[in-house]
Amino acid sequence: MNNSSISRIGKLVIIGVGLIGGSFALALRQAGMVQHIIGIGRNQKNMHSALERGVIDETTMDYATALNDADLVFLAMPVGQTELIMTNIAPHLQSQTIVTDAGSTKQDVIAAAIKHLKSEHIANFVPGHPIAGTENSGVAAAQVDLYQGKHVVLTPLKQTRSHAIETVTQLWQACGAKVSIMPANEHDQILAITSHLPHILAFTMMRYLHHGTGNSESLLRFAGSGFRDFTRIAGSSPEMWRDICLANRDELLKQIDAYQAELKTVQKLIEEKDQDELEQIFYQARAIRQTWIENKNS
Repeated sequence: MNNSSISRIGKLVIIGVGLIGGSFALALRQAGMVQHIIGIGRNQKNMHSALERGVIDETTMDYATALNDADLVFLAMPVGQTELIMTNIAPHLQSQTIVTDAGSTKQDVIAAAIKHLKSEHIANFVPGHPIAGTENSGVAAAQVDLYQGKHVVLTPLKQTRSHAIETVTQLWQACGAKVSIMPANEHDQILAITSHLPHILAFTMMRYLHHGTGNSESLLRFAGSGFRDFTRIAGSSPEMWRDICLANRDELLKQIDAYQAELKTVQKLIEEKDQDELEQIFYQARAIRQTWIENKNS
């Protein structure tokens, strides 16, 4: 989409200026889509770094000042802080201010918004999730091109105004992202399978290596690139992933059970030395992955 068709944001407030919030700011600034950016965050060292890098123009913990005449508020803090932040912004939101977020879970975020925001503000609330990131966190990890070619899922409420949805959609497109819209429960199920469960497996593998073998240093010395790639996401923020696990608890528990059943199947085939069926499972898995990669690159 041509950026000329997108309304320029006069005042953007980012709550949580880390990898996600910082990259959003950098991308919009490079696209010429924002005039002034205010950052709100707990870590003052991180906020000072955001100022030094030019990611934001000013920082404050005064919500009333920050939200006065704000065009857009972007919530990019860990999902566990959603209730608190919704409480903090609710008294100071103005009728025209659009609120969107970047949380990896959506049903809990929507519940918090409904609980704390007035109906006029709910009408301007656009829940969202950019499916992008790295294992690094903090504003130092922010990248101007983080969202290029990446998917962003929006899960608007029935009450959400079309103008708010269009504005948020166009801003993400200005960042280079591909925007999709789906129900919140569908999003949470998909992400539990494709993101939340894999992170649990990576964290658990690293913990198993340390606690389950008693010989982690020696083992890791011989670990190859495959092991490094598989466990890369275990370098992600523990606080963020703690919050995600609890926020998407019910769906994630279902997927852990389902994965354990699949693993049990493979275990049984190994026990029975069923080489034909074992090979067939691996062929099938490889074909599924190859098709996914081909479709992704097409």
